[in-house]
Amino acid sequence: MPLLYLLPPLGAVLIWSGNMTINQLTVGAIAPSSIAFLRWMLALAVLTPFLAPAAWKHRATIRREWPKIAVLGLLGMGLWQGLAYVAAETTSATNMGILAAMVPLLTVLLSALILREAPSLGGTLGGILALVGVSVLLGHGDPRSLLELTVARGDALMLVAATCYALYGVMLKRWPIALPPWVLLYAQVIFAVLFLLPPYLMGPMTPVDGSNIGLILYAGIPASIITTFLWMLAIRQIGASQASIFINLMPLFSALIAMAFLGERIALFHLIGGALVLGGVMMAQTLTRPLGRLSATPTLVDRGPR
Repeated sequence: MPLLYLLPPLGAVLIWSGNMTINQLTVGAIAPSSIAFLRWMLALAVLTPFLAPAAWKHRATIRREWPKIAVLGLLGMGLWQGLAYVAAETTSATNMGILAAMVPLLTVLLSALILREAPSLGGTLGGILALVGVSVLLGHGDPRSLLELTVARGDALMLVAATCYALYGVMLKRWPIALPPWVLLYAQVIFAVLFLLPPYLMGPMTPVDGSNIGLILYAGIPASIITTFLWMLAIRQIGASQASIFINLMPLFSALIAMAFLGERIALFHLIGGALVLGGVMMAQTLTRPLGRLSATPTLVDRGPR
């Protein structure tokens, strides 16, 4: 495999990891409802001159499939990142990176439940291992604290956000929509903006100024548009399965970036919990022999987080 083929997935994961730090920097600088809306509004404004003609050409399909596209836009853009911005108020970028790395494993588990795909040996064992890792992480080194319901609100929200994005990937597979990838993305962005508009209007509506415009630009262009292009390119060049392995680097990249820009310190429970989560995810991706035959549905194509 040419080394150049590794650059697109590596670049996409690096930008996503940087976005975990951006999430932290938004705390106090801009309200979660404001950046969640303005981010996708900016992406929509940038994409419209290029994609509006193609979307108009496929308007019949969009009109027919709009309920499904709306659900995809809500899950993959509205809830996934909207919840992450709220989570950033009460958790660290390191924790967010580790929990975001759960997306591939959660996708495998949801595929077994919704698509009736046969669970693999790695998916089952990896799920158990990752669950232990998440327990260590959420309990800050003491899983027994989970019994006392002392989980940080941000950690719980980030886990819900990762589940929403995994469900997004599963529904993409379940609902094959006959649209070009960029047109489908554009249509989802439109619905995401519509869903995020009411929370934005209800406020607090943070004004755009010098303290937050850079955060909006990063979230709206590199973390939304550039990563989408890089991920599509990666899937085309090396395949979805190999590309998704790069998501395992998110905890490492997120932790390093947070240490450099936020001064976060890595505790022992981060290392233990992160190692268990990554071990579970990699086990699910490598040990793919099915435990039983639920269906003949092919492996899910994951589009990666945004």
